[in-house]
Amino acid sequence: MQVAAKNNPGKGLFYVILGATLWGVSGTVAQYVFSTYHVSPVWLVGVRLFFAGSILILWSIATNGTEVLQIFKNKHDAISLILFGLLGMMPSQLCYFSAVNYSNAPTATVLQNLGPLFIILYVAIASKKLPRRIDTVSIIVALFGTFMLATNGHFNQLALTPKGMFWGLAAGVATAIYTLMPRQLLRKYDARFVVGWAMLIGGLPFLYHTFTANQVPLDFNLVFWISIIVVVGTVFTYLFYLSSLKYISATTTGMLGAFEPLTATVLAVTVLGTPLTPAELTGGILILLTTFIQALGTKY
Repeated sequence: MQVAAKNNPGKGLFYVILGATLWGVSGTVAQYVFSTYHVSPVWLVGVRLFFAGSILILWSIATNGTEVLQIFKNKHDAISLILFGLLGMMPSQLCYFSAVNYSNAPTATVLQNLGPLFIILYVAIASKKLPRRIDTVSIIVALFGTFMLATNGHFNQLALTPKGMFWGLAAGVATAIYTLMPRQLLRKYDARFVVGWAMLIGGLPFLYHTFTANQVPLDFNLVFWISIIVVVGTVFTYLFYLSSLKYISATTTGMLGAFEPLTATVLAVTVLGTPLTPAELTGGILILLTTFIQALGTKY
């Protein structure tokens, strides 16, 4: 089935803000799971992708029948879907949760929101044009915010661990990739089909480890928290976020994803008691500020 994109930016803004908020909730829950149950990011990503993908595909079969298989009848689209699953969906999950594991949810979500900067640079290179003036301002503000976050305001040292910094920056690159890769597929197919299959495909490399990791202390509480991550923080997050790409540009979608660190920070500080220094808060605010700077883009 072909899904036509509509000129409805308000709907796109609603989708991406809601998706970003739910992703922030998911990150905070993941931080709690890592610190309490000591599971590995690989295991959590495997569980998340397999079960979230399965839910979406089963839902699609129940409502649309065999239409969910249409994407595989077009060779080009099938290859694009496989590449999106392995090079877009899977890295975005693994890099993000590794960043949460080696730092914390607020830091990971802030660094992940550097994705729009990579989108801006990619678009500039692909179009062989310099970034717009407003995009350049966004880059400068976001980079300074990242510096404050990474160094805690000290010029001669890093406040983050090298692994935390690496996975956070990798999450930003992965965010740019999965934002750009599925746009053509989303114009032709239901977002549930694209996201569901991409999750299942992206989870394949982790499948063996997911079901053979005997060291994971499964109990009712862990299953409950994993369910929150899978359903609320994955199924709905990706549906809302990727659906927004049908209505607004990739750059705007990426910038509005800055609502993720806002949610993750509020929850991590108030619920988990994660410490937050003034410099880290300043860095987070600066990166979030790019949301509003980008919103002015159409005027300059």
